[in-house]
Amino acid sequence: MGQNSVCACHTSATSEDFWLKKIVMVGNPNVGKSALFNRLTGTYVVVSNYPGTTVAVSRGKCKIGDEEFAVEDTPGMYSLLPITGEERVTRDILLFSKADAVLHVIDAKNLKRMLSLTLQLIEAELPVVLVLNMIDEVNRLGIQIDSSRLEQQLGIPVVATSALSGMGIDELKEKLAACNHHGNNHKIDYGAPIEEALSVIAPLMSVQCALCRRSQALLFIQGDPGIREMSRAPEKDSNGVLNATLSELQERLDEPVSYTVSMTLHQSATRIYETVFSHPPYKGRSFSKCLSEWTMNPITGVPILLFVLYFGLYKFVGEFGAGTVVDFLETDVFGVYINPWVNAFLTRYIPWQPIQELIGLKYGVITLGIRYAIAIILPIVGTFFIAFSIIEDSGYLPRLAMLVDRVFKKIGLNGRAVIPMTLGLGCDTMATMVTRTLETKRERIIATLLLALAIPCSAQLGVILGMLSQEPAAMGVWAGFILTVFLLIGFLTAKIMPGERPNFYMEVPPLRLPRPAAVFMKTYTRMQWYFTEILPLFILASLLIWLGRITRTFDIIVSGLSYVMSWIGLPSEAAVAFLFGFFRRDYGAAGLYDLQRAGALTGNQLAVAAITLTLFVPCIAQFMIMKKERGLKTACAIGLFIFPFAFLVGGLVNVLLELSGVQL
Repeated sequence: MGQNSVCACHTSATSEDFWLKKIVMVGNPNVGKSALFNRLTGTYVVVSNYPGTTVAVSRGKCKIGDEEFAVEDTPGMYSLLPITGEERVTRDILLFSKADAVLHVIDAKNLKRMLSLTLQLIEAELPVVLVLNMIDEVNRLGIQIDSSRLEQQLGIPVVATSALSGMGIDELKEKLAACNHHGNNHKIDYGAPIEEALSVIAPLMSVQCALCRRSQALLFIQGDPGIREMSRAPEKDSNGVLNATLSELQERLDEPVSYTVSMTLHQSATRIYETVFSHPPYKGRSFSKCLSEWTMNPITGVPILLFVLYFGLYKFVGEFGAGTVVDFLETDVFGVYINPWVNAFLTRYIPWQPIQELIGLKYGVITLGIRYAIAIILPIVGTFFIAFSIIEDSGYLPRLAMLVDRVFKKIGLNGRAVIPMTLGLGCDTMATMVTRTLETKRERIIATLLLALAIPCSAQLGVILGMLSQEPAAMGVWAGFILTVFLLIGFLTAKIMPGERPNFYMEVPPLRLPRPAAVFMKTYTRMQWYFTEILPLFILASLLIWLGRITRTFDIIVSGLSYVMSWIGLPSEAAVAFLFGFFRRDYGAAGLYDLQRAGALTGNQLAVAAITLTLFVPCIAQFMIMKKERGLKTACAIGLFIFPFAFLVGGLVNVLLELSGVQL
């Protein structure tokens, strides 16, 4: 998956940006922050109908009147008290960024649930502007929201918008231009025990923080480690008043402090909501609601999932992308025109054989590297991204998360992990970054291992589906073993690594028909990023192979790998494809595709090769992201485990097929 699928094209801050007024966009996941960022800045960010799209801060600029503003789109958050890493990133931005305007973007349909965060932001004395986004969907459902009354009750500007259609954007800009709000006196009474504790602790809080002292103290008594470290309150508490206050507070409350605070916020939000929000008359359940329930019910959800996989991946990506389109480009374009012309030109005009081999012939930059990238990989990732964009824009992925939550809990994860796992089918590198959205370090390590081991990226998956499309039995063996490995390794890792059973909460957006313009833009942006990444790497791999052939290193490595190929029942020619796989797994898959087209692999060998290559070591880009996200030791440990494990499983499959006498 391309970079734009998980974070914006974020421009780095410059010294010029330092002097600009700053707008920080916050809100729950999947409320349209990124779409609004697109509208304000003109910088395209992929907008998805599921939570977790943004896991890094996206930066841009917008002009309102004659004044230029710096705009930041932050990862989704539910509360100022962070649970996940993405929430912590956003909370820290609010702590230290000194924003001139904080745009709290909410899904207007879910006003009741999202007002709690609005109240926290207002109470923290931040310059809040409330954006009631998706107002077009509210109107379509017949819901009425009195935004003027809501504005009066909250004491902040309130604007109704539809970021996708542009409705309300001009009004929002006008209110931002006129925004001179620097906090208000909107306070919530949390009851005598908490209020008395706040009066003691608030004076010990930091004056350098953008949040007011009362808000910092509220986070402090809820056990926020970031606030406790920043305030250094224990060092200021020479008389031990702080510890005594916290102990007395807990004794006076029947529930944990965080529970009492969240319930008080919810009750305050409910009171406001009931005065401004009116539902339409009940008309029974719509088809979309019924379909939504069917996708999350195991009895109906599994057949729906199989339907999506069959038509979305197997038929469209595997048969059409990896079959029809690749056949045309590989056979008719490169096979008939480009490669013969390049080789004829080199033979006639370039007398030096090393230069001929560098550019053309069997392993040349054009005849191998560019051919693999354009004729094999490009149509596969293109068709995959079309299918994936349709699926994600429909809102199906959060429902898939609900469907698999019970199974994922057995492997130390929860349904939320379906998002990085699904994104991994596009690009494991970016999916590894998205594991930041998981709640605990244990979950993030398990997800990273499974992504590196058993989740093939779009190009690799497409090539494998293309190879196995004519061998359904081999495809069944491949799918069965990969699923078994995924669940078994996840289960064992969860048993080995200590930790509590993960909790699960996720925003479930409404199902909707995918928008053609959004599908096109997502596909184009992801293909652009993926292709600009993949082509240089394929060219680099061709150069390294050329150097290896000149120095005979290539032949030595291939000769050594041929023994491993023999052990797992593959022809020695497959060693070249696995060597390619060291550079990128999809490069190796393209090499196996060449062998399959040449008729060099039987059905059994296809299954063994596909399984081994799927489990093969992560590509260089994914390893670097693993190192960045999980640390060098964890990344190396994962790599050292995967390499022998892939060939061990491949050998086991080969032995089982031979002993059973099965011919796929």
